[in-house]
Amino acid sequence: MNWYEKLNQYFPIEEMKSKEHIELLLKEKQEYKKDEGPNHVLMYIEMDDFVFIDYLFVSKAARGQGLGKKLIDNLKSKGKPIILEVEPVDYDDTDTEKRQRFYEREGFKHARSIGYRRRSLETGKINEMEILYWSPFDEAEESIYEKMRHTYETIHTYKDVQLYGEPYEPAEQVLTFDEEKAPSL
Repeated sequence: MNWYEKLNQYFPIEEMKSKEHIELLLKEKQEYKKDEGPNHVLMYIEMDDFVFIDYLFVSKAARGQGLGKKLIDNLKSKGKPIILEVEPVDYDDTDTEKRQRFYEREGFKHARSIGYRRRSLETGKINEMEILYWSPFDEAEESIYEKMRHTYETIHTYKDVQLYGEPYEPAEQVLTFDEEKAPSL
């Protein structure tokens, strides 16, 4: 099974970029990277001042053996904030709770002030995600929001019309920042 099939089996269709989209990013965007092994696929964006995890898959056979922690630790060693999107906990899907607990154990915080709602071009369904982040220093959620917005505008929507036949929604419709919910530093 190739890396895309692994991701496609694990992530809901609403969260998946097309294979063509990911391959174009790998080819045309030097900051878009793939780390792949027999039991994992990690797709991430490394910018000068942050890392964004696009997809992290660890095979069932390797879960509980510290592989996910090792992959996250490798990213943490870069000394930059790490941002990712994760599905809200769905008690009918135990994987959502396990993922959230994993990131919590790794020191990730919920960006309570950032909202993320995007209509899937594939299904038309509204996909709501939670933004999690880890930072080696006190990073303001407003800064996380700006980094998330940059990722959405340069990676998520990259060549969207060419790839999907229509544009993704503009960032200001998908991402919101509520200053009143932001923790004070």
